[in-house]
Amino acid sequence: MGKLTLAVSIAALFAGLPAWAFEPAIQINELPSLSQEPQHKVASKRVASLFTRSHYHRFALDDAFSEHIFNLYLEQLDYRRNVMTQSDLDSFDKYRHSFDDMVTSGELTPAFTMFDLLQKRRYERFAYALSLLDKEKPFDFTQAGDKYQFDREDAPWAKNDAELDELWRQRVKYDALNLKLTGKEWPDIVEVLQKRYNNAIKRLSQTHSEDVFQAVMNAFARSVEPHTSYLSPRNAERFQMEMNLSLEGIGAVLQMDDDYTVIKSLVAGGPAALSEKLSPEDKIIGVGQKDKEIVDVIGWRLDDVVELIKGPKGSEVVLQILPNKGGANAKTFEVMITRDKIRLEDRAATSKIIEPKEGEYANRKVGVIQIPGFYMNLSQDVTKELVKLNEANVEGVVVDLRGNGGGALTEATLLTGLFIDKGPVVQIRDANGRVSQNSDNDGSSVYGGPLTIMVDRYSASASEIFAAALQDYNRALVVGESTFGKGTVQQHKSLGRIYDMYDKPIGHVQYTIAKFYRINGGSTQLKGVTPDLAFPSALEPGEYGESEQKYALPWDKVPVANYSSLGQINSELVSVLNTKHQGRIGQNVEFGYINQDITEYKKHHEDTTISLVESERLASRAEDDKRVLDRTNERRVKLGLKAVASMDDIEDEIENPDAFLDETVYITLDMVDSAKMAKNSVK
Repeated sequence: MGKLTLAVSIAALFAGLPAWAFEPAIQINELPSLSQEPQHKVASKRVASLFTRSHYHRFALDDAFSEHIFNLYLEQLDYRRNVMTQSDLDSFDKYRHSFDDMVTSGELTPAFTMFDLLQKRRYERFAYALSLLDKEKPFDFTQAGDKYQFDREDAPWAKNDAELDELWRQRVKYDALNLKLTGKEWPDIVEVLQKRYNNAIKRLSQTHSEDVFQAVMNAFARSVEPHTSYLSPRNAERFQMEMNLSLEGIGAVLQMDDDYTVIKSLVAGGPAALSEKLSPEDKIIGVGQKDKEIVDVIGWRLDDVVELIKGPKGSEVVLQILPNKGGANAKTFEVMITRDKIRLEDRAATSKIIEPKEGEYANRKVGVIQIPGFYMNLSQDVTKELVKLNEANVEGVVVDLRGNGGGALTEATLLTGLFIDKGPVVQIRDANGRVSQNSDNDGSSVYGGPLTIMVDRYSASASEIFAAALQDYNRALVVGESTFGKGTVQQHKSLGRIYDMYDKPIGHVQYTIAKFYRINGGSTQLKGVTPDLAFPSALEPGEYGESEQKYALPWDKVPVANYSSLGQINSELVSVLNTKHQGRIGQNVEFGYINQDITEYKKHHEDTTISLVESERLASRAEDDKRVLDRTNERRVKLGLKAVASMDDIEDEIENPDAFLDETVYITLDMVDSAKMAKNSVK
């Protein structure tokens, strides 16, 4: 359909509507007509050549592989399957086996043709959304059984425009109800939504050819392997700034998830982490500067949201957050963060001593070392902390790797060396099949006492290497959740050449060049590290990890390295510790809460719809609020504080206990006493 014809059809859509309908801020013929730029052809050819020659995963760039690229590209174009119809998809089918030829030749016209239609379809959908808004006619939020299907990943594509209209009726009503639940009145709701949808339309007009090229290249890259990617020149520059820690901002890694800006991770020691109010998977739905109105950023481009959040050191930014923890009933909240330069020292390892105040282990000391990431010179910092803990006469040490996504491989080896005298730490196989080893060779250790390592689903890469090595040596007890399962090594490379004469720069790629293996021969890829003692978890092994990624490399193994067990952990000891652990958490109030939350999570985990009935949402939220209040009061009474009638009445806020860390301290002391008993029995 040509631009003129489509413009007429959009005009016809509004012709039959009353005067209250909001019209799009721009006309459809103002959308840019995008085509590939001169540098894209050579960049595509260089990416194809590099991946086929140098990537760890050897693959044939053929018609079968083209289908993978085609499907991932479609997924990027219409993630929720609520913009295009099945007939649109059918019109693309002729390109299904063309993407292999496109990326090798650099002739990407079909991909731009697909994107062009997607732009028009998105325009039509937002135009329809605007047509539903009427300040004089609020939506009926009492309609029994009305629901919004928010997860359409496995849903069929809409057969026609009528089905798309129904999906978008649900979407607009969902957006409106969410605003109503924050206390907004209907006229204000309409104003917010018409701005949001018109801003989305404006952003369609701000799309660049590089955006399309990046989408195609990432569909190609992620078809090879999930940690392989293409970075546009702008994103490559931001990547380098983050690697150099020269970015002034809030210290959060962000990503797009459909229309939302989602916090992927927090930089330990950064302003966002220090606020103690933000968590991974929280959504940023609004951004404001100090004393200025908050800007709704739902549907914004990620780089535009980042630009809004960034700012000079010392300035303040207000974030409006939709927390992940509350699920469908989550209440939005605002947090003010003072921007700062993200410094290396802010991410340094820290230690503390935990000394239970009551019970069988009262007044006994365990040292805890919290490691946020594997930065350069980490091992030196941990050495200092271990010396301090030894001087304090702790009976055992806990290394907390929860949320640690990895970092420098060399530091994983050096850190392991603090707890063993010498020996191999990790095996690495390169793209040519050669296997090498990184070893600790200094012949000495810094700490030889009881050692426990805490991990969770967010522990990845270098964290997994460290935990796996000490588990294989039977040197440390590993507790927590199964880890992420990232067992691959990436390299960052510019596609540019010194002789390039293009008007615009060429981007970069990150691609996998090697794979990690434990000293027992098994890979950390996919399977991660399985703890010796598993804590209660809402997630099944492999859920929210590498194994959920499309086209992830498989688990495999190499020959076992030459090493000897240190014998400090064995199956008999683990069995004893597990018996004590289970008995203890069975009587622990905090673990009772954790198990209740797990049950609630699993009850709704597979939900793909959410109610659009206001009373049902309010009742569900009230139930959640009551649960939080009851738990808070139980904790307050235990601490000798008065119970409160509402969370708003709390002035002397108390810190929620870290039940997992407290239990790990008890497990470590169990291990200390078991070792003493074993020595006495030998005597």
